[in-house]
Amino acid sequence: MTSPIALGIDIGGSGIKLALVNTETGALATSRRRIDTPRPATPNAVSGALRKLASQEPGIRASAPVGIGFPGVIRGGKAQTAANLGKAWIGTDVRTLGDVAAGRAATVVNDADAAGLAEVRFGAGRGQQGLVAIITLGTGIGSALVYAGHLLPNSELGHIEIRGKDAEKRAAASVRVRKGLSWKAWSRRVEEYLLTLDRLVSPDLVIIGGGISRNADKFLPRIHVRPRVVPASLGNDAGIIGAALWARDAADVEGDE
Repeated sequence: MTSPIALGIDIGGSGIKLALVNTETGALATSRRRIDTPRPATPNAVSGALRKLASQEPGIRASAPVGIGFPGVIRGGKAQTAANLGKAWIGTDVRTLGDVAAGRAATVVNDADAAGLAEVRFGAGRGQQGLVAIITLGTGIGSALVYAGHLLPNSELGHIEIRGKDAEKRAAASVRVRKGLSWKAWSRRVEEYLLTLDRLVSPDLVIIGGGISRNADKFLPRIHVRPRVVPASLGNDAGIIGAALWARDAADVEGDE
């Protein structure tokens, strides 16, 4: 029987996290480990940080598939965008970071897509019918669309235009901190974004993820839009879990061929 254990790596604008995950239950099989994302976040600098982080996890085993969630559009394992890391990533084969972490190539997925996959399988979207939009509010705005359990990758709906700017320049969680906005003022920006999102894709459920979801009670009650909006339930583990799920699913497909 194939082991359900996979290594999930979540690369973000502010931090890099990893853990081994039981992909049958969605539970972390080891403690989550984290390191700050280096500045500037060049491929070489991130590789060095990831190598240091992986060295602290003795439980990484040679047989476990490796999945990486990356903040940008991914095609064929290569970064096509990297708004919150830098242009040096464009064209970089992110799969090779698996060699840095665990001595083997990784399967790569957009970081918001990873979080969305995890929330639909094991979190706030479990059992939901129709179209689920998972919106991560952090350094930027990430998005994932899952329809009837199937991921529609690389939606990048954090970059839709609102008032002449990328939505994430107005409504990301980092904007609230940087501009010193009150929860009330920032929630109006998030509401405007979700109204625009609804006009574009008409989701049945919106799940708000990212670290800000821990403070959902401070802003979600102020937001009034057509679809139901709920906080993510997997917290900062969602990206790790989703990356591991992506890797395990890919390994299972290869095993069936």
